[in-house]
Amino acid sequence: MKQKTKKAAAKRFKITKKGKIIRMRQMAGHLKLNKSKSAKSRYKRIGFVSKPEKKKIEGLLPYAS
Repeated sequence: MKQKTKKAAAKRFKITKKGKIIRMRQMAGHLKLNKSKSAKSRYKRIGFVSKPEKKKIEGLLPYAS
């Protein structure tokens, strides 16, 4: 039987050609008036998923190779 992709994970993570998983940074959504300019620019940078979490996310995205 085919596995199903978790759509919530598919919207949040992308897999690069080399197999790294890209995620967005937290804290960038709202309440931006209280945050400094340097903090807001840090949130724009992409983040990579750590090795222990990578296996969990790959299980949620079975066909995203």
